[in-house]
Parts: sequence; C-alpha cells; structure tokens
Amino acid sequence: MLSKIPTHLICGSLGAGKTSLIRALLAQRPANEHWAVLINEFGQIGLDAALLTTDDSGVSFTEVAGGCLCCVNGAPFQVGLGRLLRQSKPDRLFIEPSGLGHPAELLNQLSCPPWKDVLAVQPCVAVIDGPAQLRGEPLTESQQQSLNHCGLLVINKSEGLNPTERHALQALLPPIPVCWTHQGQLPIRDLPGIDQRAGNAETALPLTASKASLGSVWLDPLQPQCQSQGNAEGWSIGWRWHPSQRFDLRRIKEWLESLDWRRAKLVMHGAHGWQSANALDGHPLAFNPSEWRKDSRLELIFAEPQTEKGLNDALVTCRL
Repeated sequence: MLSKIPTHLICGSLGAGKTSLIRALLAQRPANEHWAVLINEFGQIGLDAALLTTDDSGVSFTEVAGGCLCCVNGAPFQVGLGRLLRQSKPDRLFIEPSGLGHPAELLNQLSCPPWKDVLAVQPCVAVIDGPAQLRGEPLTESQQQSLNHCGLLVINKSEGLNPTERHALQALLPPIPVCWTHQGQLPIRDLPGIDQRAGNAETALPLTASKASLGSVWLDPLQPQCQSQGNAEGWSIGWRWHPSQRFDLRRIKEWLESLDWRRAKLVMHGAHGWQSANALDGHPLAFNPSEWRKDSRLELIFAEPQTEKGLNDALVTCRL
C-alpha cells in the first residue's frame, strides 16, 4: 500500500459538472499510473460510477450512496475507501462528494486518522456553474464554505460568456485561481497538486465490517430493486433492473420531461443498446451511448417527496 497518495476533492453543486470534469481528467491519465475514484451520491442507487465507466483498466471506481460523505463517515465510508485503496493501490485518488454534501467537513475528516498518513489531500477544486451564478442562483452554504479550502475554481459552461460577463462572475467569487471550461475540459497541468507523487511506505488501513448493500442477484428479473430516502436537502428515488430488461427510451424521456425533478440520471438498456443521460431541472434530457452493461439504473432527486406507486406504475409502461 502506498502512502501519502495525492488526493483531489472535486466539489460543486448539483449539475455544475463534477462528473464531466473527472471524466476529462481520467482521459489524461499517464499510462504508467493507476488512478482511483470514490463517488458519493445523495441517492441510494448510485449512478455516477456507471456514467464514468469506460474500458480503461487503469482506473478503479467505488461508490458510497445514500447521503453526503461527511454524514456517513461510519462503516460505509470507511469500508468503501479502505477497500478501494487496498484493491487498486492507486497512484492518485479522486473523491467526488454529493452536490448536496458538506465538502469542508469531509476535508477535515480526511486529515485525521486513519487517513492522515495514507492520503495527501491537495487543495480542492470547486466546479461552478457559470451561467447559473450569473442568473442569481447562489451556492448552498456548505458549497460556499468549501471555497475557503479551494486551490482552483473551474467555472464550467463558460463557452457562451463574454468578457463582461466573466468579469462580473469573478467579482461574485473569492480571489482564487480560475479556469474557464466547457463540459469540464480542464488541462491536467492545471489541477492543483498534479506534480505530487505517492510514497512507498507501508500503511495499515482499518478493517471495518461492511454494511449490507443492494444485491446483485434478482429473485425475479422482472422486478426492480427500488430505494428512496430524503432529508432536509431533498428526496431521491432510484431503481435497478436486471440487465435483460429493456426499455422504450423515447417513452422514458417523455415521462421524465413531465416530472418536476431537480436531477435525473440514468443508464438503461434500450432497443438500440445501452444509453445514459444526466440532466438538471430545466435542461433537456440527451441520451448518449454507454459502456455500462451490469444493470439498468435510474435515479431522480426531487425537492419534495413523491408518490412512489405512481412513479413505479409509470415505469412499468416504459418496458419493451
């Protein structure tokens, strides 16, 4: 096990472009390095790992679902991170907290035992939705607090901003180095701490009993696994289906566009193969080919709890 593994926290609000940024960075991974990514999601099902999945054997993923990492810092986080480090022995680690999480608290926890000698946490990167900030959509208090720990602001979706708008946007933010990006395309040389390397000292990691997770064996392939949960930040519901199940993605799209969700993510098996989509409220749902094949997944985040039976019944009508 390496020690002082360079660790990069990629934080930002829902839909700012954290996953896009990580995907862009992974595409620039040196061939001689193995990287690992720990993803935290607000919902219970977990979809970001599926959205990031490629045929790159030099990258390992794991998820901690069901709340922000700083609130689940017991068994799920300890087990997820410890297992990822033991199995992948990465040269570099990326952590993507939930957009509804508390990055500053997570940074504090990563600097304490048992991670203090294992990880070398670099100045974190905050992904900012530039147009949303100009529209007057403020960062949450927890995201605002995280800016005090940042070494770089990635202002995403900036391709349509003129110089006057960029100047106005920077005036709203702390005096931190800025990169303007489209779809998270950050040059790897601009990542804070990219010049840091892991050490070779052996470091022991805690062994903690794992919490039961969603099973991978279906008693009935026709029945999905469904989980919902909520707190003050919102309410989520997610489904997983057996990989043999296929869906009419046109009907899925029409149904989703009729709902008032804050965030929609999916990887589903359609009539023409596997497709993914990832959208924020008010934005169109666009499908893209996916290399994920393990199961179909859909997760929605709402501001308020929904009637689960109505959502389940609608999904039944979308099957092929």
